[in-house]
Amino acid sequence: MATAPPALSSHERTRVEDYLNDKIQVSGDFESLDSLLSSLRAQHDLQRKQLAEAQEALSNATKASNEHTEATRKRAEAFKAQQADIDRRLKAITRSDASDQAAQRFEESIQKLRKLEISKGYVALLQEAEKLSKDALGNIRSEPRQAIPPYIQLQGIVRSLNEAQPAAEGAAPHLVNYVGKLASALREQMKTGFTKRLQGTLEQMKWPSKELHFPDDLHVQWKENVELLLELQIPELKARDFFADNKSVEPPILWPLEVMVHPLELRFKYHFSGDKPTNRLDKPEFFMAHVTDLINNFGSFFATYLQPIFDEKAHNAGSELEWNFYNASHAYITALLPMLQQKMSAFLPQISNHPQLLSHFMHEVMNFDEEIRESWNYLPDPYTEDNWKGMTWYVLTKEGWFDRWLQVEKDFALARYKEIVEAPGSGEIDYEGVELTSTKPTKAAIRVNDLLETITERYQPLSSFSQKLRFLIDIQITIFDQFHDRLGSALEAYLAMTSTIGRTVQGADGQAIEGVAGLERLCRVFGSAEYLEKKMEDWSNEVFFVELWSELQERVRQNKDNGQNVAGSMSVADVASRTSQAVNGSNTAQGVTPEGALFDETASAYRSLRLRSESIITSTLTSNARGALKQYSRVSTWATISGAATGLLPPTADLAPALHTLSVEVSFLSRALGVAPLRRITRQVLLSIQTHLWSNILMRNTFSAAGAAQLISDVDHLCKTVDTSLGAAGQQGGSAKTLRKLSEGLLLLGLDSTTPSTSEASNPETDGDDSAQRGLWEVEKRLFKDNESARDVLAEMGIETLMEAEARSVLERRAEIGN
Repeated sequence: MATAPPALSSHERTRVEDYLNDKIQVSGDFESLDSLLSSLRAQHDLQRKQLAEAQEALSNATKASNEHTEATRKRAEAFKAQQADIDRRLKAITRSDASDQAAQRFEESIQKLRKLEISKGYVALLQEAEKLSKDALGNIRSEPRQAIPPYIQLQGIVRSLNEAQPAAEGAAPHLVNYVGKLASALREQMKTGFTKRLQGTLEQMKWPSKELHFPDDLHVQWKENVELLLELQIPELKARDFFADNKSVEPPILWPLEVMVHPLELRFKYHFSGDKPTNRLDKPEFFMAHVTDLINNFGSFFATYLQPIFDEKAHNAGSELEWNFYNASHAYITALLPMLQQKMSAFLPQISNHPQLLSHFMHEVMNFDEEIRESWNYLPDPYTEDNWKGMTWYVLTKEGWFDRWLQVEKDFALARYKEIVEAPGSGEIDYEGVELTSTKPTKAAIRVNDLLETITERYQPLSSFSQKLRFLIDIQITIFDQFHDRLGSALEAYLAMTSTIGRTVQGADGQAIEGVAGLERLCRVFGSAEYLEKKMEDWSNEVFFVELWSELQERVRQNKDNGQNVAGSMSVADVASRTSQAVNGSNTAQGVTPEGALFDETASAYRSLRLRSESIITSTLTSNARGALKQYSRVSTWATISGAATGLLPPTADLAPALHTLSVEVSFLSRALGVAPLRRITRQVLLSIQTHLWSNILMRNTFSAAGAAQLISDVDHLCKTVDTSLGAAGQQGGSAKTLRKLSEGLLLLGLDSTTPSTSEASNPETDGDDSAQRGLWEVEKRLFKDNESARDVLAEMGIETLMEAEARSVLERRAEIGN
């Protein structure tokens, strides 16, 4: 009997009912009932199979978990047993009932064993060091080359100990100290022995006499002794390179050269110490020339005989030591320089309170450096990008004498500047010092420029950027500023004297600033300012100052983020305030290099002074010209003048003061000023005269034909006077072109009233030149007809600057039109 299916829950019955309602909705769905039942049976079988597989997987996982748990339990029991056994044996070994105490005692034993092992290592190391030292000492005399390998090994041990010290936190300092002293003692004994061998050879060679005895056998002996000292020094050279961290360091003095230079040093001290006549404070060039002679006399010996040894050592020593054996002559110079440094260190305190001696000494030092660079191309380290800093750097930077020397040079420069500006005639204009067509500066300006150029030559050889910048700012720009203040004071004094109060106070003495005298005072300021401004522009384009500016910009860029000073104690703001605001580099953040130059701020100050003085010259000349025209402006007989209105008439008598003033003053300016400023000034003056004549004469008077002709003639005389006074700077008809408006007005004013109109003159012979034959009445008719007609007639007459209303106003000045 089949087992009844289990009763369904209410939820299951609901799901079955929903399923049947979904599948059987109409009577036709019963036809597919068989396929639905078969599908359900298939799904049921599949689910039973999946359930069986899941039960089997669960059973296997449960079994594996039980087995893992059992294995873990067994391992834990085994570990506990082992731990108990270890504790038991530890107690037995340490004879302690407590396991913690037993472990501590066991650890102490292990530490003792470790110390014993370390001690054995120390003893072995000491034995090895002692053995190497004895081996080297035993071979110094008999087999000197055999003494070098154990010494090199001993130095290697010392270097290894020193390198291991930081990692070992300073362990075994006594061992390191003992081995180091052992190696140092061995080094001194070997160096002393090898030095004596070389000195013996040098005595046989008669070094350093002029009759040098150097046969082949001595050459071989000398070469062997030199190589011994070089090989002995190689470990120290390697140590120098290692601790230098691949940075440029001062070149070492090679021991063979130290030995060979020693007799030269003794000779040097003999001549240049004590009360010897060659040892003079005012002649430092004596001992520098002696060193130069030593280099020139013996440099070829080292280049010939020592250079092959150097080449061999450079090949065998490896690239890290190659630069030490680059050039034998340079190594010889390097060996001589300490002798010179010692002399200078003792020499400087003796002359520090004597400015002239100190200045002369520094000049000679820079000459010495320049000669060594040019003659021998001396470069101690060929792998560095920097040139040799020279003995100048040693004295000024390393020995710290720069500030003292700078103060001495500044005092000299300021004293010389004071002599220049206070010398008789220094304020006079120098008409011969520059080209004829250039603006003439004062004698003081030229001498100040010469002084500043001399100062440049003084500090140009310096290798330190900071020192060059200090010279530029503390001396050159300071003198520029003082001279600028002097010129500014002179300009202010002139303005004070020409003011109303000034004229009242001076009385008769005011004539000293009238006319050409006043213009000369102004031209002194203008000419000096323009001259030095141009010189600063020229300096800014010189290679020396361009390189200085480029290096300044590079330093500003590098120090922009860390806030460091640019040069010495000077910040970016300090340097910018004295040189150029472009130093601040507001655009450098976007990668744009700001344009500028070292003298921007100073040149700008001189430019402002030049423009201001030029403006005052213009206003002074304008004022003088207008003052001279006052009497001419009062002439009121223009309408009553009669007579022929043809040809060039003599100038009106009242115009003579103006012609004289313009002739004298413009002639003076043509000598004192360059072409460009002279033309600018005369143009402004002529425009002012044009305005004056237009407003005070042309527009205020009525003119007859003869009166118009006289005015035209007067203006022509005035223009020719100015053109003639300008000389080479003038242009033919240049003044008339400047007075274009007035000239066009006079063209209208001078029209012939007797010329018939073109409508009346039908004769073909008169039709050729309309503008020349156009008469007053025709122009009047067309000018007053309407604006379009007025523009046409003005264009036909070539009048371009006058407006229609202005042209009518001019034409109304003719008596015929006004009547």
